[in-house]
Amino acid sequence: MRDPLCLVTGGAGFIGSHLVERLLREGARVRVLDNFSTGSRANLSFAKDFRRRLEVIDGDISRMAAVERAVRGVRYVYHQAAMRSVPRSVKDPLGANANNVTGTLNLLEAARRARVARVVYASSSSVYGDQPALPKREDQPPAPVSPYAASKTAGELYGTIWGRLYGLETVGLRYFNVFGPRQDPKSEYAAVIPRFITWGLRGKPLVVHGDGLQSRDFTYIDNVVEANLLACRASEVTGEVFNVGGGTRTSLLEIIALLEGALGRALTRRHTPVRAGDVRHTLADISKARRQLGYEPKVDFEDGLRRTIEYFRAQR
Repeated sequence: MRDPLCLVTGGAGFIGSHLVERLLREGARVRVLDNFSTGSRANLSFAKDFRRRLEVIDGDISRMAAVERAVRGVRYVYHQAAMRSVPRSVKDPLGANANNVTGTLNLLEAARRARVARVVYASSSSVYGDQPALPKREDQPPAPVSPYAASKTAGELYGTIWGRLYGLETVGLRYFNVFGPRQDPKSEYAAVIPRFITWGLRGKPLVVHGDGLQSRDFTYIDNVVEANLLACRASEVTGEVFNVGGGTRTSLLEIIALLEGALGRALTRRHTPVRAGDVRHTLADISKARRQLGYEPKVDFEDGLRRTIEYFRAQR
């Protein structure tokens, strides 16, 4: 019997491409759906080694016809496609809704009709908003403070409903500040770690929004990929959502200090006002994922940062 076909939406993006590579290396057949608005064909450079088991569809999840084509014959879906940036969603809330709400709804409905066995979808720690209680637990009520966070909350609700109402197996993963190789540092909406690294390598000032004491549970990409595979295989988790983090938090100033140590020189910084929609601190309680998925972060923050610095050095 042939290996079941897996669909990765957003498979040419940062997280999606790592997931595609891991699935292919484990022997799966993989189909990618991506509109390449933020994803890159360069992220799929490994594909030449897996041409017979990888198919790439250039299409948009906000268009139902493209999604229906993508899910045809698929057994498992890893839904990674989204507009990911909080600041971008503040600037373009309708775009965030089209990508993250309508796109997710299209995917769930197409998967239901195609009799997909399970959909594992990407949510976000942003659903917790700026509630002061730490660490963040899955039983805390959502309190989104940005269009991005609201769209991810809506996606979770639709995932739960499609499970209860239609019997489609869904599992949601609330990512906490994912970082690692292939993350794009060039966009104005780029994440902080790749921007800090590239600025540091080029000797440019590091732009710090606010005082730099805000902290995040930064999660290395390999841990996120592992969580996706575990969520697809676990039993009795349909309709659940899980935190996927490292279980520790690091401030921006601490990142700068580690980066200075790795580069062997002091780095200048330029402080700017806090961005709209940003939260002050995040920290994941990962006990539920440990208990029900068998999830355990295998790469800690400092090791992940070292690997990421090495990647960007090599890119130069």
